[in-house]
Amino acid sequence: MDRRNLTHGGMLALAAFIWGTAFVAQSLGMEHIGPCAFNGARSFVGCLVLLPVIAAGKKLREAGRGAGALGTCQGAGQSPATLWRGGAACGILLAGASLLQQASLQYTTAGKAGFLTSLYIVIVPVLGIFLGRKAGGKIWAAVVLALIGAYLLSVAGGGEGFSIGIGEILVLICSVIFSLHIMVIDRVSPKVDGVQLSCIQFLVAGIVSVIFAVILERDSFTLSGLLASWGPLLYVGILSSGVAYTLQIVGQAGLNPAVASLIMSLESVFAAISGWLILSQPLSTRELIGCGLVFAGVVLAQLPGRRKAEKA
Repeated sequence: MDRRNLTHGGMLALAAFIWGTAFVAQSLGMEHIGPCAFNGARSFVGCLVLLPVIAAGKKLREAGRGAGALGTCQGAGQSPATLWRGGAACGILLAGASLLQQASLQYTTAGKAGFLTSLYIVIVPVLGIFLGRKAGGKIWAAVVLALIGAYLLSVAGGGEGFSIGIGEILVLICSVIFSLHIMVIDRVSPKVDGVQLSCIQFLVAGIVSVIFAVILERDSFTLSGLLASWGPLLYVGILSSGVAYTLQIVGQAGLNPAVASLIMSLESVFAAISGWLILSQPLSTRELIGCGLVFAGVVLAQLPGRRKAEKA
């Protein structure tokens, strides 16, 4: 794996770490406002956080140094139409997936929702076949390892079985939308500035979420509720949205989307480990094996191919 891919893979791993450790803040924030209002507010916070970064990048480009340090196209020569179309598409997909995932938790367990959401590690390479981004045998082996690991990590053992109800259907649709989000980023991010794309994404996601909040959460969508949730909103808005999703956009540029989705599946591992370390939630042997399999799948996907190994 060359230095550039290693850097971009590191960005995605850091994004997965931030997402995995943000679940506590998300849970606390929902005590005072509904999921649509929470997603809308965090999206607007993420958008505002990126505005000074964009302004600083513009000044650097004008000065002729450090251009595009965080972007993928250095902001020069990009098509405004491509930027806004891509940002709008990403924002609508991100809002739809996030809202469906949150709604599904009313009907299914967090473990099932986490596992079914992680199905994007299978859906992404399948979609890639139709878009000319085929995955080799090594990637598919890594997908199988990560999928088994996600199941062991997310779905509790026992004789309950795995039933499919309205909650599972909602989160399955969410997983498909997250996969489309990854594929859109794969197509758009090499053509535009990644930070600007992320900023527009959050603006659109915030608008979509607030519209749903006004329609579905009119009673709980209040200023007092937002103020009561200011701590979790700032934490999730700045880190999980502003930082992590921007790292996803920048980190995905140039990487095979199947590999990118595998790296981002580390979110479930980091969530389990942070729950163990911060909330004193013990990890069973089954869950530890699951963590190990997800990690093994990610490492396998990063190993150099036979030809590269022979050249080395």
